[in-house]
Amino acid sequence: MSNQPPEPTSHHPATVPKSAFLSECVRIRVANILPLKVSRPSVKESLKYQQILASIQDVGLVEPPAVTPVPGRDGHYFLLDGHLRVEALKDLGELDVDCLVATDDDTYSYNKRTNRLSAVQSNKMIVRAMESGVSAERLGKALGLSPQTIKQKFRLLNGVCEEAIALLRDTSCPANVFNLLRQMKPLRQIEVAELMAGNKNFSVMLAKALLAATPSDQLAIQRKTQPEQQVSAESIARLERELAALQMQIKIVEDDYGPDVLHLTVIKGYLTKLLANATVVRWLAKHQPEYLKEFQSIAELTELPWGTEESDEEVQA
Repeated sequence: MSNQPPEPTSHHPATVPKSAFLSECVRIRVANILPLKVSRPSVKESLKYQQILASIQDVGLVEPPAVTPVPGRDGHYFLLDGHLRVEALKDLGELDVDCLVATDDDTYSYNKRTNRLSAVQSNKMIVRAMESGVSAERLGKALGLSPQTIKQKFRLLNGVCEEAIALLRDTSCPANVFNLLRQMKPLRQIEVAELMAGNKNFSVMLAKALLAATPSDQLAIQRKTQPEQQVSAESIARLERELAALQMQIKIVEDDYGPDVLHLTVIKGYLTKLLANATVVRWLAKHQPEYLKEFQSIAELTELPWGTEESDEEVQA
C-alpha cells in the first residue's frame, strides 16, 4: 500500500480579501463632495478646527478624506470621513482634493476605528519631532499651539516613572494628571496610576484627590509640617458627618447610574446599527438633518461627556 497522501479531488482558489477602498486616491472637486453629517456653525471657532486649518496651511493635507460615490450622479460623492478637513479646504479656497474612495457602501465614520492620540503618545510625537530638529515655533504653527505649550508638552513626562507611563500610555488621561504625578515618588506614582486604571477614571479631580491623600513621605517634596496646628475633636466630628452625607449621596447616584447607563448602551447600539444603513442615513440627511446630527452624536459616544476635563484632539479629523 502506498504511503503517499491522496491527491486532492478539487482545487479551491485562495480567498482574497476584498479591499474597502480603491488602490489609489481620486482627485475630486470639493464642490462635488456632499457631507452626510451637518456640522454646527460654531465648530469653526473650536480649537480643533483651528489646528486642522493651521496644519493644512503649514504641511498640507496629511490624511485624505474618505468618500463613496453617489448613486446615479457621476462625479459626486458622499463624504464618509473628514468633514472638518473638507470645510478647512473650502475656507482656504481649494477647488480639488485627493480622496480615498470606498468600494463598500458603509456610512460609518472611519474615525470611529481610529484610536485618538493619548497625552503620552502626543508627547512621544513632539519629542521625536524636536529631536529631529523641528523647532517649537514650527510645531506650534502646524498644531495651532503656542511655542510655550509645545515646550510644556515636550517636558510632560519628566519626573514620571516608566511604570506609571506604561499604565497610562493608551488611556484618555489628561496631560494635567502627569503634572500631579510628578509631585509624588515613583512607587506612589505607580499606585495612583493603577488606581486610576482600575477604576477607569482618569480625571484631574481624582488625581488631585489622590495627591491630597498621599502621605508626606511619599511626595517628591515633603510638605512642611506645622506641629502647632492641632485638629480639634469638633472638626473631626464635622468631617465625619460630611463624609457620611457624601457617601449617602454617592449611594443614591449609584442606584440610578446602572439603569441609566444600560438604557444609553441599548440606545447607542440601536442607533449605531440604524446608521449603518446608507438608505436611512440619506433619508435623514435630506428630511431630518437635525435628527441625524443628534443620532450620530449618540452613536459616536466613546465615554460619558464628563469623563475627563481635558483631551488631546487629533490634528486632522
